[in-house]
Amino acid sequence: MSAPPALDTTSLDLAVSDLHDNAAAWTATPLTERVRLLERMLPRIADAAPGMVGDAATAKGYDAASSWAAEDWMTAPWALAQTVSAYLHVLRRLTAGRGPVGAGAVRDRDGRVVVDVFPATASDRLLLNGFTAEVWTLPGTTRDAVLADAAGEYRGRAGSPAVALVLGAGNVPAITPLDVLHKLYSEGHVVLAKMNPVNAYLRPRFETVFAEFIERGWVRFVDGGPAEGAYLTAHDGVDTIHVTGSERTHDAIVWGTDEHAGRRRAEDTPLNDKPFTSELGGVSPCIVAPGPWSAADFRFQAEHIVTSKMNNSGHNCVAGQILVVPRDWDGTERLLDEVRAVLRALPPRSDYYPGSADRLDAVARAHPDAETLGDTACRILVPDITDADDPMLSTEVFASALGVVRLPGQDAPQFLRAAVEFANDRLPGTLGATLLVHPRTERAHRAAVGEAVAGLRYGTLGVNCWSAFGFLLGYTPWGAFPGHSRQQVGSGIGFVHNAFMLEHVEKTVLRAPFAPAPRGLFSGSPSLSPRPPYYVTNRTGRTTMERLTAYTADPRPARLPGIFASALRG
Repeated sequence: MSAPPALDTTSLDLAVSDLHDNAAAWTATPLTERVRLLERMLPRIADAAPGMVGDAATAKGYDAASSWAAEDWMTAPWALAQTVSAYLHVLRRLTAGRGPVGAGAVRDRDGRVVVDVFPATASDRLLLNGFTAEVWTLPGTTRDAVLADAAGEYRGRAGSPAVALVLGAGNVPAITPLDVLHKLYSEGHVVLAKMNPVNAYLRPRFETVFAEFIERGWVRFVDGGPAEGAYLTAHDGVDTIHVTGSERTHDAIVWGTDEHAGRRRAEDTPLNDKPFTSELGGVSPCIVAPGPWSAADFRFQAEHIVTSKMNNSGHNCVAGQILVVPRDWDGTERLLDEVRAVLRALPPRSDYYPGSADRLDAVARAHPDAETLGDTACRILVPDITDADDPMLSTEVFASALGVVRLPGQDAPQFLRAAVEFANDRLPGTLGATLLVHPRTERAHRAAVGEAVAGLRYGTLGVNCWSAFGFLLGYTPWGAFPGHSRQQVGSGIGFVHNAFMLEHVEKTVLRAPFAPAPRGLFSGSPSLSPRPPYYVTNRTGRTTMERLTAYTADPRPARLPGIFASALRG
């Protein structure tokens, strides 16, 4: 058997060299020019948007006109335009001589400092009415420290010139460009982004969007697989690393893969000791508190749960994998029946990510009671997980399989205590969790719900909102709950996005209306928001997201009526 061909590193070395030569120029680029660069980027995002969506849809096996393509508008051009707009909002504040975050947004509450980060603009309040996000800071952080330390890159604490390597993810298109923006604007580094082979087809689109940065030698995109990635992580010209992927990838880079890797890890003598941040996924729970749900509530929240599983065919680092429900609640079976009905009614699609078929087959073989729903074998429901050693409780499926765990609790407070303990102590990963709770339940048991929100150890917690929405907003920090180390990296280390450039972050808490307008008026969660366009059941989601992307890239008021007309029909 012949040896594999030697790796040709010429183009990789040239990319690193170009970035190194131009790193100081980026560090010296004044704030006003950094703002103009982003302003000029927005039209390029709009121009590239149809191509991004078309390429992604083709790669996943459906037409760009399919209802499934709503997710591609959301997780490619809209997420990119939204994050650029978030950075612009903050950088313009700095240009005007103000702080990155308003003093009134930073509050002391119950001994903790929290920062209101969303909505940040009038458009946010209008287009995502009822959606909010607040950042909880680490215990012991003072309000003064939050205000003083934010956006240090622009307030006298700029970093030294450096070359950052971003190892891109293959599942969600926006991950790689958003990580590039974070390294550029929050950390002041020039960036070499290695595309993942799964979605390397997007590289030409990203190069169009980042054209000015590429021309000035501040960004480079390259293709390649594990060999190219390994070469670049060890490259002397690379100063820092950020990876979105698996714990296995992180450990291979830091500790190596030879027979000495275990010893290095035990002794904390890494093979690669460069500054390293990461987002590595986990097993994400959706916790359902018992309450006075109506028939419409069961249906709406079933659509919500299925969205968290079926968006991108479950190939998301915070895809809902374990549905945690009350064993003794009379609503549990009603909810599961609605989940089954929603899964069956969705149009066909396949799980496209490499290895998905094998992982789904393993789930089916391990669970004789597993239900296959819909027209393909790609939608699996395991309705009652009871074995503490069940692999769904320890291994991220990264495909369209949903497991159900039933926990005891005679009332909402008892159940929530059990659910928080289960999620924190039994499920691996701390990236994202979702809590569904009826407004009347929260009012009746405010202390118990508050304890649950405070107690769940996740980098993003969505209350009546899938935690993945925090990935998209730009303002919200995205990363694992703090406390991991390179020896036990868990869901990763550090936060990205975070347009306010906050320090001392513990987690983000998102909130959304429990019910859509106008029904929210009667459930205690009034808002103007109809069914969210990212729901997989939204009839006009693709059109709404396309129009919302155009508005975000070019916010002309004349675009608003078309957005509302489409959203209200969803």
